Amino acid sequence: MSGITVRAAQSGDYSLISDILAAAFAGTDEANLVRRLRQDKDVVLELVALNDETVIGHILFSRLKVTGAQEFDAVALAPLAVLPACQGQGAGSKLVRTAHAQLAAAGEILSVVLGEPEYYGRFGYERQSAAGFESAHQGDYLQAFAFGDAPRSGKLIYAPAFGAL
Repeated sequence: MSGITVRAAQSGDYSLISDILAAAFAGTDEANLVRRLRQDKDVVLELVALNDETVIGHILFSRLKVTGAQEFDAVALAPLAVLPACQGQGAGSKLVRTAHAQLAAAGEILSVVLGEPEYYGRFGYERQSAAGFESAHQGDYLQAFAFGDAPRSGKLIYAPAFGAL
């Protein structure tokens, strides 16, 4: 699948994105999360992966607030999805790497993900980088990736849409 390209998600992609999320996660929770994040204007970056002209994958980063000794904005990666028939062929990796480059260029300093350590570790996410943060999701699957010199502690405040999960 060497012909994978990545571009910003457009409103005309939204129904396809919902279908991809439902297929990848076997349900509608993630599609509902994405709809709510858009509605609440908490989306920082949303990209799609295409094979030729067909949308096969999606990634979204929402605004995450970090409070504590240092208060700053960060981003939360959720969700990342690729159509099941297209998984394992590089679309997810290309989405993450492209998004990271755009987020770093935009001045973001920290990204947090709640996901499989083996998968997200390939992109620099680390459990130990998230260990100092207070979160309702604290545990083995909470990982962080710093785009630069980011604080390593504070309380993570997710967008309200995550409360519905």
